[in-house]
Amino acid sequence: MTTDTTPPPVLVRREGAVGLVTLNRPEKRNALDLTMRAAIAAAVEELARDGEIRALVITGSETVFAAGADLNLLVDKGAQDVADIDLGQYWAPVANCGKPVIAAVSGFALGAGCELALMCDFIVADESARFGQPELAVGIMPGAGGTQRLVRSLGKQVAGLMLLTGEQVTGTRAFQLGLVADLADPGHALARAMELARKAARMPPKAVAATRRVLRQGADLPLDAALALENREFLLLFDTADKTEGMRAFLDKRKPDFKGF
Repeated sequence: MTTDTTPPPVLVRREGAVGLVTLNRPEKRNALDLTMRAAIAAAVEELARDGEIRALVITGSETVFAAGADLNLLVDKGAQDVADIDLGQYWAPVANCGKPVIAAVSGFALGAGCELALMCDFIVADESARFGQPELAVGIMPGAGGTQRLVRSLGKQVAGLMLLTGEQVTGTRAFQLGLVADLADPGHALARAMELARKAARMPPKAVAATRRVLRQGADLPLDAALALENREFLLLFDTADKTEGMRAFLDKRKPDFKGF
């Protein structure tokens, strides 16, 4: 009888109300093959279904978040072959997760790895982080949101620089430009991301979901339409028990006990 000793491509851990997804293919610098993509999707779906989990963190190792797609998957494929693989199905659980998702980035986040980080609600990084989209150097372009999320986060100038030259952006520069939400002390990106995830997990779930909807949908709407969307979500929260609990707790000078309804 043989035993499979191959380590899992993704590790899942629960710490209270926070679910941690760790990419675990160090020998390939967390290059994203189909097995790892499927494992990430399954892990996020599992944590999204868990009623005890209210926020997620996705991370890699101290030296690499994810160095990009595994080119062995794509090198001999034509357009129809890649379309049949339907790479988007693997990213949908992350991009559409109903709970806050935070990326904790140390080291390289390149190509599909950078796109994975950009799918999250926000990114925490340290100075060792390196963000890049080097796809043009191998004859293709980003295909999982890299062009569109970068230009929305950084504007045309820096996005163009990164996409057209393959130039990498350091964690410090990414923080200065607004690509990274918080710059942690060296080696502490994961610890800081977990701290922030615990804060998000303590917030009322319905208000969290409403805020995330407005952030994601409103960014691409004209201002009047975005404000109308915000106002609608704002008013609906006044029919939640957590609104009453939150305001009453504030007036009573105590910590609120949010139930999610």
